[in-house]
Amino acid sequence: MSDAPATTPASPVPTSPPTSSVDGAPADDWVQRQLVVTLLGGALLLVGFAARALGLYDPAVADLATATGAVVLATPLVVRSTRSLLRGKTELDELIALAVVAAIAFESYLVAGLVAFFALLGELVEKRTALGARVAIESLVRMTPTTARRLEGDAEVTVEATALRPGDRLRVRPGDNVPADGKVLSGRSTLDEASITGESVPAEKGPGADVFAGTLNLTGALEVEVVRAGPETTLGRVKELILAAESSRPPVARLIDRYVAWYLPVVLMLAFIILFFNRDDPTRFIAALVMGCPTALVLATPTAMVAALSCAARLGILVKDARDLEVAGDLTAVLFDKTGTLTTGQLAVVELAPAEGRDPGELLRLAAAVASRSNHPASRAVVAVASEAELAGAEPDEVEELAGLGLVGRVGERQVLIGRRALLAERGVALPDDAGDDGARALTRLYVAVDGALWGVLGLEDQVRGQAREAVGELRRLGVGRVSVMTGDRWEVGRRVGLELGCDDVAAECLPGQKLDLVQAARARGERVAVVGDGVNDAPALAVGDLGVAMGAAGSDVAIGSARVALMNNDLRRIPFLVLLSRRTKGVVAQNLFVGLALLASGLSLAAAGLLSPLAAILLHNLGSLFVVFNSARLIRLGEELA
Repeated sequence: MSDAPATTPASPVPTSPPTSSVDGAPADDWVQRQLVVTLLGGALLLVGFAARALGLYDPAVADLATATGAVVLATPLVVRSTRSLLRGKTELDELIALAVVAAIAFESYLVAGLVAFFALLGELVEKRTALGARVAIESLVRMTPTTARRLEGDAEVTVEATALRPGDRLRVRPGDNVPADGKVLSGRSTLDEASITGESVPAEKGPGADVFAGTLNLTGALEVEVVRAGPETTLGRVKELILAAESSRPPVARLIDRYVAWYLPVVLMLAFIILFFNRDDPTRFIAALVMGCPTALVLATPTAMVAALSCAARLGILVKDARDLEVAGDLTAVLFDKTGTLTTGQLAVVELAPAEGRDPGELLRLAAAVASRSNHPASRAVVAVASEAELAGAEPDEVEELAGLGLVGRVGERQVLIGRRALLAERGVALPDDAGDDGARALTRLYVAVDGALWGVLGLEDQVRGQAREAVGELRRLGVGRVSVMTGDRWEVGRRVGLELGCDDVAAECLPGQKLDLVQAARARGERVAVVGDGVNDAPALAVGDLGVAMGAAGSDVAIGSARVALMNNDLRRIPFLVLLSRRTKGVVAQNLFVGLALLASGLSLAAAGLLSPLAAILLHNLGSLFVVFNSARLIRLGEELA
């Protein structure tokens, strides 16, 4: 049976969609405002240049138009840089602002205006491109409908989705988005759950099935009982995780931040040295300031990380911290839990062996009564077979679930134990040496004792997931040295799964604490370990691994709370894809940094030699920034074959 740690409460999530902001304004408003300023300033520059070149007006009038355009374009740059300095922050845009101010001071109004124009234009393109991943996240946030059809008696009342509470009954018609997490009471339909699980194939839903807020009802009408509403829904927790990951800082980004404090003084010193030796040619000074602004370096890591996190979220892989994405690429060992992870977790009772003189029907009725209070796959299998035999429905009392051992409860006047052989032995139940012998079959066995005597053994069988072998093979191709299985099940069952998948080793009959010891031992040997489990009885091991990955986390508070990475579906191919995504992201970051450093070194050298005009400098500067943004954006499309 399973260990069931206390459920981690979902952290509060804003009820309104989070929006990106720049200088305190919503991103879209900032883009529109900057676009107006850029076009206005650019028009004034064009008028002034044309008037002077064609002799349409007095040169002083033409220069006034050019100077006005330069000031209009320079103002947002100077204001933003001044605000940063007053806040004690150095964001390195100050270098371009200083270059524009210097050009105006040297009365090079056209140069100042063009530098500012292309700087603003480049920012616009970068922001709109970089916001592409964020737009996808904000569209996810808006998937939850604002209203719901609540059933009050036989009447259907339209209410605000924020007014829903657990226990409310809803009607979800074809074409509606589900407004809250719930359980289907009646009706059958197919739902598009791609927003939660990343699966492109619609899921069939019927009575008793779970549904999630933000998913789309495609075919039939459903009556749903609300389980979680508002920020407590799976979608609400997904939004929180994505936004938290976006705001986290990976080690590479922190490394760059460490050197910002001395970077600005060094570049300013080099620029003024260039000005000192070229006082008759201030354009070299201006070009050096423009090229000294390391926008490409600053964007190198965050753009790649946002693109990678967005790619992962699209496939139902929720990475809580950008640092965890870096860890995934360095893994040397992956330890899989068996039940519910490598196997479907949908156990079925295939054998019933009552003890001599015991009624098999009564045995199954008592076992199902106690098992009905547990969500463990083995318990659900017992309840299912009892329901088929029309033996379910008895109400138990005082049921206790013991971590990794089983269940203890009372049904009427009878005390019932159901679980591993160790549980019965611990409680003093006499077990014959051949109890529950299953021959050559590797079955999961549940022992049932009533009032201190063995009543029989239930044999359960689980199926290995279809993608498990492919996932293990892909991990090996990616260079992961060791793939292991650890399970609380018997050795025969564990070995069968390990051999079928080609795993390196198997640890069976493990309690949660023993799984924890296995992970700690692997780390002590210097291995970088990922632990993959269902987030329930594997919670201690998930927490201590270098990377904890919770499988099938949709709707599970424990799974989302216990691991560093949560997979919203059960497709094991997401595990090697996460390793691949991490390595590709590191490669993109390295490419971005190389381009940024190369542009910086070559730009400063060309500016000092007088081979780079301020206009060419700003174009080269923006070209480097755009390369970084578009190079990072390639990561968003990775893994399309898994969707």
